[in-house]
Order: sequence, then C-alpha cells, then structure tokens
Amino acid sequence: MVTRFAPSPTGLLHLGHVRSAIEGWRRARVAGGRFLLRIEDIDLGRCRPEFTAAIEEDLRWLGLSWDGPVRVQSRHLPDYAAVLDGLRGRGLLYPCFCTRADVARAVTAQGGARMGPDGPVYPGTCRALPAAERARRLRAGEPHALRLDMARALQAVPGPLFYRELGGSMPASGGPLRRETPGVAPGAGRLVRCDPAAFGDVVLARKDVPASYHLCVTHDDALQGVTLVTRGEDLRPSTDLHRLLQALMGWPEPLYAHHPLLLGPDGQRLSKSAGSRPIRAWREAGASPQAVLALAESAGVA
Repeated sequence: MVTRFAPSPTGLLHLGHVRSAIEGWRRARVAGGRFLLRIEDIDLGRCRPEFTAAIEEDLRWLGLSWDGPVRVQSRHLPDYAAVLDGLRGRGLLYPCFCTRADVARAVTAQGGARMGPDGPVYPGTCRALPAAERARRLRAGEPHALRLDMARALQAVPGPLFYRELGGSMPASGGPLRRETPGVAPGAGRLVRCDPAAFGDVVLARKDVPASYHLCVTHDDALQGVTLVTRGEDLRPSTDLHRLLQALMGWPEPLYAHHPLLLGPDGQRLSKSAGSRPIRAWREAGASPQAVLALAESAGVA
C-alpha cells in the first residue's frame, strides 16, 4: 500500500490537516506500506517556502514520518506541461481568453449559471471560436487559460467511469476500521459511478497557475505509485474528474477513502481562511503531540 499527504504551503498546518495526514499514515503503517509527503505548491503566487518548512517541522513533531524524498510540485513544471501538450495534441484542450467579468456577463445573458463542484460551469464561449481567430489571439500573446473540452474528453474514454471507495477511518489503535460500508466485504470497497460532466469545461492551466490541482494530483499519484488516496469528504466530488484524467492518460486507478471533516465549535470545517488554530500554537501552548493527535481525531474542537 502506498498513501500520501499532499498539503499546499499557503499557511500553517491546523488540526484538519493533521486529521488527513493521520488517515494515510496509519493505513500505510498498519499495512506495512509506504507513506509519502508531497508539497502541492503549484500556485506560485500564494505558496511560501517558509510554510513548506513549517509543514515538515510540524509533522516530525507529531511523529508522522514519511518515506523517501518529498516531492515538491513547483520543481516539476515540465512534467505537467508535457501532460498538457499531450492533451492539446489530441484536441482535448482549447485556449479560453475570457476574464471573470466575461464569464459573468455570458452567464447573465444565458439566464444564470449551472453550478458544478468547482463553482459556476463555464458556458463554453471560447470553445466555438473560429480557428483563425484563436490562432490570431494566441500570436498576439493574449492571456488565456487552457480548458478541457469535456464533451470530447468523455467521447475519448470507453463507457462510464467508476471508482472504488473504502470509506471509514483508521483508529489510533491501528485495529479494524471504525466503519465499513454496509453489504461490502471489508477491504473491497464499494463501486461509485462518476459524473465528470458536472465540472463542464474545467480549467487545467492558466497564466498564474501553470497546471491545475486536478491535473497535478492525478499525475503525481500515478508517478509515485499511490494505491490508496485518503482525503476529506470535501474533495469527494473531485474524484469524478480525476478518474476521467486517469482514463484519458492511461494512469493507474487507485482506491479512495474519503474521511469525515473535522469541525470547529461553530459547526464549520476547519480551514486556513477561517483562521483555524495552527499546530504551532498548540505546541507553543505546551500541548503534547499525543494530545494534538487525539484532538485531530475527535468529532469537533472546543
């Protein structure tokens, strides 16, 4: 078994991150497998090297060791560019010159937006651009994003897509999972049908982010031989799109285990944007690693 923890260094780790790290770390250790650390810093405008250093320091303090070198995505931009080139060569990508204001106007003109997992679904304005105009605007150096032509992508894969969900959470004892999916043998998981079309023509790259989270995470999971992806329930919808990218690129299909999110006293999930208390603050307050790990596995935070 190979699992991974893949945080973005846009801030300090909080208990929600630790909850996610524990899931992959325990499953790998109990199975005698490998636990990898990956730094997803592809958003060059928001990520900071000091946060990368803090992530590694906090994980070591908690006793969550990893195997092998840390993969830092910003050091591998040519890898992702090669994937984009391959998709473009197959006619599955197109340049989108629309600004956010352009998209908002198009959505209004259509009477409102269909909502997808990543927000409003793009109305496809630039998909229909004449080839000559597209080429002219590219030669002129107009800023643009690269979007996946969802209709063509779905035509390029045979039949419907599914993933296998193990579910449950690994307890501190390392014993059986707290929950198994009813009617499914332990460890087998349940089959979940995917609906990547719900994303519409999703952005896979743009000027300020040379490759999207969706593309980078699926590429790296395949490259690193990840066999079980453990992550929060909030990322479950992304799995549908990730299975499409795996099918398009011929990458292996891992198993998935989406764990419940850790909630704060207000009932909202912990997040950096909401100012959730970082692990460093718990350390400075004198908490032990064992106490912080126990808090990260609780249903809520007082």
